[in-house]
Amino acid sequence: MAGNKNLNAAGRAKRDEFYTQLTDIEKEMKNYRDHFFGKVIFCNCDDPFESNFFKYFVLNFNRLGLKKLIATCYSGSPIAGEQLSLFDIDGDEAAKGKPYKAVVTRVYDTTGDGGVNMLDVAELFKSHENELTELKGDGDFRSPECLELLDEADIVVTNPPFSLFREYIATLVEHKKRFIIIGNQNAITYKEVFRLLMNNHIWLGCTSPKELIAPVKVRDRKNTYIRDDGTVIAKFGNICWFTNLDLKKRHEELILVKRYKAEVYPKYQNYNAINVDKTVDIPCDYPGIMGVPISFFGKYNPEQFEIIMMANGNARTNTDLNTLRNVGYVHTDTDKGGLGIVGGKLVYARVLIRNRYPEEPRKV
Repeated sequence: MAGNKNLNAAGRAKRDEFYTQLTDIEKEMKNYRDHFFGKVIFCNCDDPFESNFFKYFVLNFNRLGLKKLIATCYSGSPIAGEQLSLFDIDGDEAAKGKPYKAVVTRVYDTTGDGGVNMLDVAELFKSHENELTELKGDGDFRSPECLELLDEADIVVTNPPFSLFREYIATLVEHKKRFIIIGNQNAITYKEVFRLLMNNHIWLGCTSPKELIAPVKVRDRKNTYIRDDGTVIAKFGNICWFTNLDLKKRHEELILVKRYKAEVYPKYQNYNAINVDKTVDIPCDYPGIMGVPISFFGKYNPEQFEIIMMANGNARTNTDLNTLRNVGYVHTDTDKGGLGIVGGKLVYARVLIRNRYPEEPRKV
C-alpha cells in the first residue's frame, strides 16, 4: 500500500485526526445496548492511554456484558500523547506515542471503594489480569497484526482518520465486520460509501456530534476554540455516525406534511425529477423522482423510500447507463459531471429518491 497516494493521505491525516468527546460517545452508544452483550469490541484507532472510546467501553464493560475489549493505536498518529493519560501506570510517559494493544477481559473494583474507575483499570493492567503490550508493528489498522485482531472482533467502534475513510470502511466491509464509526457527512457522496448506503448495507446512526477534541497542532484551524482547561475544541456541522447494526430509528416513518405544487418544486433541466431543498419539505403525494440533500440519509427509512442514484459531480462516471436513462438524464455543458440544474444554476449534490407509497393527490 505504499506510494504517493498513501503518503499524501498521511499528510492530510495530520490535520484530520480528532478525539471524540465522551458525552457524544455515550449519546450514540445507548442506542446499541442490545448488540453489545457477549461481544468482542475492537477500537482499532484508539490509544488506550487517551481514547474516550476505550474509556467508555472499559468503564461500562460489565454493564454492557462484553466478552472482550481490544484497543490499538498507530505509532505515527499526530494526536498521540497530546492529552492527559486516562490512567497513570509505570512507564506511562515512555509509552505515549508508541503502538500499544490493550486487551481487557476482566473489570472489577480492585481498590474496594465500591465503584470501578480508571484506577481499577490501571491496577488490572499492572497485575497482568488484563493485557497491555507494545505491538510488533506500527499499529496501522491495515497491518497484518491489526487485521488479525479485526478478524477476532465482533463489532468495531472508533473514529478513524477522515482522509482514510474510504480505505477504512472498505477494510471493515471486506472482513465482514459490524461497526459504529464516525465520519464526515460528505463521505456519503463517495462512490464506494454511497453504494453501501443505497443497497442498505450501511446507514447513519442516531446522533450528530457538533464538536471534536482537536490536536494542539490544529489550534489554528477555523472554527476552533480553547476551553478553560486548555483543551482545543473544533466545531463541525457535518459529522455523523455510520453503522451496519440495526437501529429502531431507521424503521421509523418520516412524517410528510407538504403536498406537491409545481411552482414550489421546480424540475431539473437535466433530470426527470423535482428538486427538494430540505428533507422536511419532501411532498407526501409526489409519485415521481425527487432530488433531496444528502442530509436525507439521517431520516432514511428503506421501507418508505427507494434510493435511485446520487446526482453529483461524478454521476456520469459512477452511475450505470440504464439508471441514467431511467432518470431522464440529459448531458449539458454546465452540469459538471451530473450536478442538477435548476433555473440555469447548479445545485449541490442530491440523492435521487422515490416515495414507495405516495398519498393520492387531492382533487381540485
